[in-house]
Amino acid sequence: MTESIWFWVGFLALVAVLMAFDLGLFNRGSKHIDAKKAIRMTIVWISIAVLFGIFVLFTLGTDKAIEFYTGYIVEESMSIDNLFVFILIFSFFKIPDDYQHKALYYGIFGALIFRAIFIFAGAELMERFDIVIYIFGIILLIAALKTIFKKSGEEEENKMAIWLSKVFKTSPELDGDKFFTRVDRKLIMTPLLLCVIVIELSDVIFALDSIPAVLAISTDTFIVYTSNIFAIMGLRSLYFTIKESMKSLRFLNYGLGIILAFVAFKLLTEKFIEIPVLASLLVIITVLAITVILSLKFKEPATQASDVKE
Repeated sequence: MTESIWFWVGFLALVAVLMAFDLGLFNRGSKHIDAKKAIRMTIVWISIAVLFGIFVLFTLGTDKAIEFYTGYIVEESMSIDNLFVFILIFSFFKIPDDYQHKALYYGIFGALIFRAIFIFAGAELMERFDIVIYIFGIILLIAALKTIFKKSGEEEENKMAIWLSKVFKTSPELDGDKFFTRVDRKLIMTPLLLCVIVIELSDVIFALDSIPAVLAISTDTFIVYTSNIFAIMGLRSLYFTIKESMKSLRFLNYGLGIILAFVAFKLLTEKFIEIPVLASLLVIITVLAITVILSLKFKEPATQASDVKE
């Protein structure tokens, strides 16, 4: 128990240090994140996750390390699809590139809290009530079907952003990268803060799919939470790395749908069929690789790609 507590303390301290370095040193001030810098930061975040997995390997064993890497890949792959939503949110609030990194950075604070609530609650429910496993499996199966049959380039208008923009009084324009500004001597929030709130709430919705998927891989809260947070922390740099090329991943929804369906099958049949975590990892990596290869080989027609961008 003492060792477990120190693992948690060490991980949270590591997260605090990494986030302080990220915004306080490497990305100080609001500025455009170019592709080269985004790629470098993406490599850094992935490397940190890999090193943490090695730490898990030597301290908790091979099985836990495989669970960590599998959970990390599942969360990161599902997050790529969510990046499309971030593009729509930034477009709706007219947030320029210079301020998008700051909005995503502060969005992670809410993720740290909400993900912890979902993971601990979900793991506890799965341990206490067997029926929860089947409920999560059905949720993932429905999510898989919705993802697979989503039409390419089809995006719904962000109703949450529209509703919140009517509920909360905000300044008509941005005031640099400030979250609050004064209008007629009254302190009110700017569209940038409202954008951060929408991103936070969107992450809660994303978690309804991703958390059950990772809990299907492992119910160890430390493994599930750390793999989730490392994936989310690297999501910001990944966003700027593939923002312009995301429209080329035309088969992404099929790949993610197949992964969700596989995880749903794993949950619904775990009482009868034991699928090793290593096998799950290989299936997920294979599906993602095939998805990317097919997307690059059979690119979307230029007219449809431009429609997605708009």
